[in-house]
Amino acid sequence: MLAIFSKEFNSFFSSAIGLIVVSLFLIAVGSLVWVIPGGFNIFDYGYVNLIPFFEVLPLIFAFLIPAVCMRSFSEEKKQGTLELLLTKPLSIPQLVFGKFLGCLLLSIIAVLPSLFYLISLSSLANENVMVDYGVIFSSYLGTFLLLSCYTSVGIYASSLSSNQIVAFIIGTMISLFLFYGWDSLSSISLGNSQLYALDYLGIRYHFKSISRGVLDTRDVIYFISVTILFLSLTRFQLKTHSA
Repeated sequence: MLAIFSKEFNSFFSSAIGLIVVSLFLIAVGSLVWVIPGGFNIFDYGYVNLIPFFEVLPLIFAFLIPAVCMRSFSEEKKQGTLELLLTKPLSIPQLVFGKFLGCLLLSIIAVLPSLFYLISLSSLANENVMVDYGVIFSSYLGTFLLLSCYTSVGIYASSLSSNQIVAFIIGTMISLFLFYGWDSLSSISLGNSQLYALDYLGIRYHFKSISRGVLDTRDVIYFISVTILFLSLTRFQLKTHSA
């Protein structure tokens, strides 16, 4: 598994892919949070915190993470090397988890430079204003859990097609539905009542809960369960392919 993880992670930096992904992410987030006026701009928000930053992340990740993961299995299928990997003394779960960790680590590396935002935040705060670092820490924890979910979705989408663009589109659509879809469905009226319970099935509900500084084990279990679900679906897809 370590060999697969190392191969997957190093492949991002053996070309310009890794640097492009990290650069695009930082430019997009930095522009929305610090430069472009709007709902995600910290200066327009009116409070000294990183709430706008964490609000824009799920939308950007819904496109960024599938782009990172789209080549994981699609490229192997296209080059005909997937069959070779499946014949090696390596179990399918090890193969899936190795690729998952490689993509996840790159995604985490892309987020880490945002920690410098804390320095800017501290400089913007008045002497009598305290920055709530506890909420920020909780929000970063939620971000890493969100990355885990999106990465597992991206890996699964990559296992469905040998075309990277198709894998990217599938991964993006699933990610957007998981975050925004259930929330939208919960607002639909059925029999003069709204299906509020559906909101609980979506990532947005649990991400917002953690971002408020509320560390509930139910939210953590939800993120871990979604991650395991899509990794299991990937394993099943590969097992079907090798049969």
